[in-house]
Amino acid sequence: MELFLECLSPSGSTALVYVWVYVGSKNNCATRNPNIIKFCVAQLNKRRAALKSSFQVSREYRKQKQSRSVSVAKRTPAPPQRRRPRPQAQTPAQRPVTMMSLLGRPDVDAGEVFTNFNQNITSLAVATSGGYSLYSLGSVDSTLDKIYHTKSDELFLIERLFESSLVAIVSQRAPRKLKVCHFKKQSEICNYSYANTILAVKLNRERLIVCLEESLYIHNIQDMKVVHTIRDTPCNPQGLCALSSSSDHCYLAYPGSVTAGEVQIFDAIHLHAKTMIPAHDTPLAALAFSPSGTEIATASERGTVIRVFSSQDGSRLFELRRGLKRCVSIVSLSFSTCAEYLVSSSNTETVHIFRLDRTATETADNHAGKQTSDDWMGFLGRTVTSYLPTQVTDVFSQGRAFASVTLPEAGVRRMCAIATIQKQLRLLIASQDGYLYVYSIPAVEGAECQLIKRHDLRLEDHYAMDIKGLNSGVSIGGAAGVPPSGASGAGGSGGGGGDAKAAPAADKPGGSYASAVKGDEPAGPSSSSSA
Repeated sequence: MELFLECLSPSGSTALVYVWVYVGSKNNCATRNPNIIKFCVAQLNKRRAALKSSFQVSREYRKQKQSRSVSVAKRTPAPPQRRRPRPQAQTPAQRPVTMMSLLGRPDVDAGEVFTNFNQNITSLAVATSGGYSLYSLGSVDSTLDKIYHTKSDELFLIERLFESSLVAIVSQRAPRKLKVCHFKKQSEICNYSYANTILAVKLNRERLIVCLEESLYIHNIQDMKVVHTIRDTPCNPQGLCALSSSSDHCYLAYPGSVTAGEVQIFDAIHLHAKTMIPAHDTPLAALAFSPSGTEIATASERGTVIRVFSSQDGSRLFELRRGLKRCVSIVSLSFSTCAEYLVSSSNTETVHIFRLDRTATETADNHAGKQTSDDWMGFLGRTVTSYLPTQVTDVFSQGRAFASVTLPEAGVRRMCAIATIQKQLRLLIASQDGYLYVYSIPAVEGAECQLIKRHDLRLEDHYAMDIKGLNSGVSIGGAAGVPPSGASGAGGSGGGGGDAKAAPAADKPGGSYASAVKGDEPAGPSSSSSA
């Protein structure tokens, strides 16, 4: 018979010992034969002794190998480690400013020019590394008159209030501080500090809006107090928002979702939500109010369709198609001062002008209401349209560009506007590379706009206006080296003033501030005065 006997090995593991036993008969059983039992026990002892000796040999071999490796390590000592010197603490003036990585916005790249039009397209603000300048657009067809220029810290935001002397600026050195200045007197009226980086500033005659990544602050522009704060808004890293320039319809628009193109309309005077507009399927890329504030234009990140809605009830008024070939990033949307045209610029070299023909829309609606059964063409058109998908009918109903402009280079951020200059409509394109283009708008649909003038915003000596009296070396905010007054809370109703800290240059804005807000003072240059 065959037996497998299990025994414990010296290493602790079990071992199977094979034993073959011959059993001659039924009575000669292995369990009853003592000789067989003795033989099995002897074989097991031999196996156990062999396993134990092999285990001891292997253990001695491992010890010898380990001792040899230790001796070799002792003969070759490791090189001594050098201690790194402890970095010394830097003062705030010595710390490098990494403003570009903080913002991550394409309009504040190093070495570029920041341009911005005022609310009624009568002035252009230009900020460079050496300061900022203000230009008048009254005679832009021939010359570009410089109203003001000053040397200051490098700015990435500047907003002028209509033709007044009031400007709001944010510097790259202090991206969380908003300064409101009287540029004619070269004085700082007040400044506000916020918890995060300021991404956008909007102005009209009633409100000043400060946009952060996840909140919006609404200031009363008469006394600069925070009257309301919109907190926990969807993440808005680009600072996308729009403020109507009209005092009658003072609406604020901002994105309502991160994943979809929802527009939140907020009444900035009565401080309550007005409406929500589901404008696009993809997130928003651009917003713009009409001069009256009753209409708002929107564009998504896809950039193929631009829509115009009523800001009061959210109804869709126009749908404009920029193109079908490619998706682009729309940078700027702007209504003309007469609200008849809408211009858009993107990261491509093409600028599109759309005509908002409201009379044609009203005529078509009236004609559709008066159609009878005899008008078989209209009946056939309505019947065919009813069987087509909604996407197809939307494409047929979308308006095309009235005119376009092809610029020499793509990938440059450009701000566009349509203004009436000397009773003529002009397309103004201020590019980030430092040029202002002036185009005429054709009377025929589908034609190219003609270039009238190109101004170099980086030059300083080719303008007709003499501004030597303005460059007196006085910095914004008073004399150099004088710190601002202590910060204090700027409380207000509606949950305002939680994070904004005000440090006014005076106890309250005086008569010069009120006149600057109203625009009573002329916008031309004057002699400099201290703060």
